[in-house]
Amino acid sequence: MPLPNRQTLLPFLRWLPNCSRRSLGQDLLVGLSGAILALPQSIAYALIAGLPPEYGLYAAIVPVIIASLWGSSWHLICGPTAAISIVLFSSVSPMAAPGSDDFIALILLLSFLAGLFQWLLGLLRFGALVNFVSHSVVLGFTLGAALVIALGQLPNLLGISVPSQATALASLLNIGEHLLESDWRSLAVALFTLAVSLLSKRLWPRSPALLLGLVAASLLVLAWPAQLGNIALVSSFEGQLPPFNLLQFELANILELLPAAVACGMLGLVTSLSITRALASKSQQLLDANQEVRAQGLSNLIGPWFGGSLSAGSFTRSALNLQAGACSPMAGVFSALLVALFALFGSRLLAHVPLPGMAAGILLICWGLVDIAGVRALLRVSRAEFVVMLLTLLATLLLELQTAIYAGVLASLFFYLKRTSQPRIRCWQEDGQELLRIEGSIFFGACHYLQQVIQRNRSERVIIDAQHINFIDYAGVAMLHQEARRLQVQQRSLTLRRARPHVIEEIHKLEGAEHCPVQFED
Repeated sequence: MPLPNRQTLLPFLRWLPNCSRRSLGQDLLVGLSGAILALPQSIAYALIAGLPPEYGLYAAIVPVIIASLWGSSWHLICGPTAAISIVLFSSVSPMAAPGSDDFIALILLLSFLAGLFQWLLGLLRFGALVNFVSHSVVLGFTLGAALVIALGQLPNLLGISVPSQATALASLLNIGEHLLESDWRSLAVALFTLAVSLLSKRLWPRSPALLLGLVAASLLVLAWPAQLGNIALVSSFEGQLPPFNLLQFELANILELLPAAVACGMLGLVTSLSITRALASKSQQLLDANQEVRAQGLSNLIGPWFGGSLSAGSFTRSALNLQAGACSPMAGVFSALLVALFALFGSRLLAHVPLPGMAAGILLICWGLVDIAGVRALLRVSRAEFVVMLLTLLATLLLELQTAIYAGVLASLFFYLKRTSQPRIRCWQEDGQELLRIEGSIFFGACHYLQQVIQRNRSERVIIDAQHINFIDYAGVAMLHQEARRLQVQQRSLTLRRARPHVIEEIHKLEGAEHCPVQFED
């Protein structure tokens, strides 16, 4: 087995020498735009995950640099995301109090385990496994996650204090019990933040609308201390670069977090690869899926040691990267370095951001996750996939989120197996004989259905046009032998016409060509 070369171990050596002063200057400007967008989003995602705000910034530094340098996409920007943040919170909150040292340690351990799972998939070149999480599952999960996130922010928006719940339904019922305790001042600040953000987006579509809304809300609270002085603010923290953390590897915690780590790892990979494919279709770039999977895993293996929770591709930041004209992945590196500068020198500014304003900003992010056009298109194209989407959506609301992902995947596999277990059969008459054309594979799941079709045929020669049969397994071979012998007893025969060589070879393996009861013809 040949040893990997330097460009395999350090893939950024393929493009970094080609960067010029001009391209680096352009990437720096694009990175500045990405950092401006990343600042409020990262802080919001940290709050969604139950982490102190600085951990959102940490997750947008080291993991982003590694994913940019080791990935295959020129435009993908990673970092904390809304859906993964809520999965992290729902997975760890039953084990420790949100925001506590134990909670932070468990989040970082879960991120490391998910990264290890991702890296192993890439190392074994199993990146195609993420294709088993269908688009309908991702769509349903994203819609459900948006609702779960929105419900989780309602207490901050209304100025009430309620304990966290494991499911969205329990959270909704809990909020309803405390609804009369709402503070109108918190709600007013939230509505003001929404109004400023939406107006900024309307008048200046490419503006950092969320950042402008948070700045306006902070100024409003500062300008009106008599009425708004008691509004809850984002927790302050000491400005510093991402600190080195020793992860706590306790076997009991690892075993408890392992199912959630697999779910989070798959969700992160599906999100990232979906974004890279969408970007590549516009930039005409060739992608290496396994390299991208390894890069995602490596970023989440190293990131937790520097305070970074699980990261994945961000569609908004990646789309901005492409539209702003990024020349290379250095735009992502520059974005992370600029976020690091803010974490070091701008941390005191966060202490002036009101929590209701931050909750309103998170609601805007949730609305951005709602893909109404995608739901309508899914309904038009495939009713079965639409049902999978609905089942996943309901699972996210009624179950824990990592369980909802598994439920969606199982629903997708169920409908896929149901469809493949009944391959399309076409019948027509030719020279007085009835011909059957099987358009699909003959495997264990389809054997019973195909056996019934053959048994209903009353011709002396049961002729199957087999040119569209791409695969046959042992169960399929045994079924054809069984039916051919049954027809022989009735002085009839079973003939496969235009069968592919590998199909004929598999059928002959059971008893040899000389004793095979199935006949073949061109």
